[in-house]
Amino acid sequence: MSITLHWFLPTSGDGRTVVEHFHANRAPAAGARRDPDIDYLAQIARTAEQVGFTGVLTPTGTWCEDAWLTTAALIAQTRTLKFLVAFRPGVLSPTLAAQMASTYQRISRGRLLLNVVTGGDNVEQRRFGDWLDHDQRYTRTDEFLQVVRGIWTGEPYTFNGKHYQVRDATLLAPPDPVPPIYFGGSSDAALPVAAARADVYLTWGEPPADVAEKIARVRALTDRPIRFGVRLHTISRDTSAEAWAVAAKLLDALDQESVAKAQAQLGASQSVGQQRMVALHGGDLSRGVRGLEIHPNLWAGVGLVRGGAGTALVGSHSEVADLVEEYHSVGIDEFVLSGYPHLEEAYWFGEGVRPLLKQRGLLDGDRTLSLANA
Repeated sequence: MSITLHWFLPTSGDGRTVVEHFHANRAPAAGARRDPDIDYLAQIARTAEQVGFTGVLTPTGTWCEDAWLTTAALIAQTRTLKFLVAFRPGVLSPTLAAQMASTYQRISRGRLLLNVVTGGDNVEQRRFGDWLDHDQRYTRTDEFLQVVRGIWTGEPYTFNGKHYQVRDATLLAPPDPVPPIYFGGSSDAALPVAAARADVYLTWGEPPADVAEKIARVRALTDRPIRFGVRLHTISRDTSAEAWAVAAKLLDALDQESVAKAQAQLGASQSVGQQRMVALHGGDLSRGVRGLEIHPNLWAGVGLVRGGAGTALVGSHSEVADLVEEYHSVGIDEFVLSGYPHLEEAYWFGEGVRPLLKQRGLLDGDRTLSLANA
């Protein structure tokens, strides 16, 4: 099976250092030097499309711009690029979500992908008026997705659950195609929901052996076909030394005070996935750039200050391609990538690593647009 490559839209800002953002933040993302205005995001989106990425993930939270509105504004700026829109099921009705997705599919001509974010941080959830605890949120997400998929059948749909009750819910027309559901979560409450409802299960970039173990747990819970994806940063250069020099520069821009502050906030998260990210580096800046290499060419330095995805593929184009192939060998089919700054790193990966993956038979066709058609 071939792999699918996605990029990321930095809707909280971008820069040449690690731009920290996580759900406990109350202020604009630290480290941002480029505002996430629509012109800059459009530039990244067009670049991602040009160099061959299938789609772009757009995050959700109070620390970034709204994903639905931002990506809708970018539909006309692109031609084939898909938009992986992250949203929280607890903050809108499933009927409205089903309608929004259906409308989006029609105006984009089928370019919507959906990333369901249940939420692992009470501080962030309560900003949205959501007071359920961690496990209850996943129970609600399970019901939410049942309702959304029921409405998408095109027939009047009725549901009576603990969190949602709808009667004869309908749409103008069902989405065509039905957008795939991307879903993440590492807790015991999350995995059964992923197994039952997701089309793509997403995990953050732990070492391949740990990712394989998580994939096995999900597969053991279902007979449904399901794809698996990983969320990673990337620093790819012509030589390994050049790539690690860039990683060292990112590390040099950090200080122990900012790391300690970030780790205090991240350590309070209820997210099991976030705690697994924190455990990879232990919040120890003194380990140095290569001391934070937790698997060959897998670097945990980003997670010292950034919540969520905290690891990066670092190395020559060939070394990065090797690690992508290693992840694929344990069951990963989709890669959601990013890098600082997102515009430049999209070119480095798209022009340096992607051709190698194609040569190895890991990519179907050639999505790269010519400059004349971009």
